[in-house]
Amino acid sequence: MLTETQPTAAPADEHEAYCAVEHQLGVLFRRSRALSAQMGRAVHPELEPGAYGILVRIGDVAPARSSDLAAYFGVGKATVSRQLKVLEELGLIEREPDPLDGRAHLLNLTDEGRQRLDRARSARQDRFHALLATWPKKDVRSLAQMLARLNDLTESIST
Repeated sequence: MLTETQPTAAPADEHEAYCAVEHQLGVLFRRSRALSAQMGRAVHPELEPGAYGILVRIGDVAPARSSDLAAYFGVGKATVSRQLKVLEELGLIEREPDPLDGRAHLLNLTDEGRQRLDRARSARQDRFHALLATWPKKDVRSLAQMLARLNDLTESIST
C-alpha cells in the first residue's frame, strides 16, 4: 500500500534563521524606503519617493520607454505616467519621439536631472561608506556578494 509522504517540518533553529532573515529584510526595506524619500528630496524638494526610483532607473537605462518602466516596477502605466509628468515638470527628464514607434516616447535625464541625481548618489554612497567604514573590507565585499545573490534570486522569481 502506497502512503503519501508529508513534507517534513524544518527544524526549529532553521525556522528561526528564516524568521530572522525575514525580520531583518523588513527592517532594511523600511529604512530603504525612508532613505529613498530622503534621496528624492535631495534631488528636488518636491520629488516623491516613487518618482526618485523612476528617475534612478531612467538614469541607469536611458533612453527608456514608459511601458518598460511600468513593467520593471510592476505598476500600471497610469502610475508611471503620473510620476513621469512630475519629473518632466521639475525639469529632470525629457521626452523625445521614439523613431521606431511614432506613438511612443523615449525618456532621458536632462542635464539638470543628471547633475542632481549624481549629487544625490554621491551623498548616498558617502553615507554607506560612513556606515560601513568600521567593517573589515572583506565583510563589506561579502555583504555585497550576498545581496547580489539575493537580488539575482528574486529577479529570477519575478520574471
